[in-house]
Amino acid sequence: MTPRTRALLPLLALVSASTIWASSFVALKVAFQIYDPMVVIFGRMLVASLCFLPGWKTLRAGFAYRKGDWKPLLFMAVCEPGLYFIFEALAIKNTDASQAGMITAMLPLLVAVAARFFLKERISPRTLGGFGLAIAGAVWLSAAAQASATSPHPALGNFMEFLAMVCATGYMISLKSLTARYTPWVLTAIQAFVGAIFYLPLACAPWTPAPTHLDPLGLAAILYLGVCVTLGGYGLYNYGMSKVPANQASAFINLIPVLTLFLGWALLGERLSFPQYAASALVLAGVVLSQDRRQA
Repeated sequence: MTPRTRALLPLLALVSASTIWASSFVALKVAFQIYDPMVVIFGRMLVASLCFLPGWKTLRAGFAYRKGDWKPLLFMAVCEPGLYFIFEALAIKNTDASQAGMITAMLPLLVAVAARFFLKERISPRTLGGFGLAIAGAVWLSAAAQASATSPHPALGNFMEFLAMVCATGYMISLKSLTARYTPWVLTAIQAFVGAIFYLPLACAPWTPAPTHLDPLGLAAILYLGVCVTLGGYGLYNYGMSKVPANQASAFINLIPVLTLFLGWALLGERLSFPQYAASALVLAGVVLSQDRRQA
């Protein structure tokens, strides 16, 4: 393998992960129309965990545990997939996949702000200005949204997606510190196993409607989420994150809003109003403005 190919692999992995994650908004929207969100998320975590079992011995070889690592490992898994998917489930139930995907554009900015406080990285006035612009765009996007059959409470749903991005920020900050000692697949497996344990009591809770039938489309969506999105998406992203700086890896998340808009239009027939497209452009403009090339 040439040095150039070796350098391109992490970038291709990050692009692929972003594409897969964009498709997850559509798959979740479909699955939630058939089964309860907690059942869907437990199902995807269980499917991903079962996929890791055959290679358990190989995974253990990349598990170089160090005393005290259980804290960042647990924090990473509780942030994502734990709390992250609770907020995302609430988001998808209340807003369109396209709008939820747009909110993800704020993740790189949240990572930059968190890195300033927790990793002591410098943050420029330009980045702060971009962050403020993106926040304004997200607020405008929610304010311009109108309730519909597929988006009954868009403002609430968009806010839930923002909270999911806060959880994703905690995941990314802790993940970067762990990649020095754990392989990407070990970290992905930990996320899957902890996620399955985390969601088992929620899926079996008395207030969670139990599945009454086996729907082929719903089962296909859960299998896709478990194998392609959880296993493939996180595996590819964790690999890319282990090879490039955190701020560069998080920048690839900017692909998700554009891809989600396209997939929501092509597969779900979602449409945004002109003010919402303008607000989406404002969010992306804030992200672009925040990229301080001199700092990079």
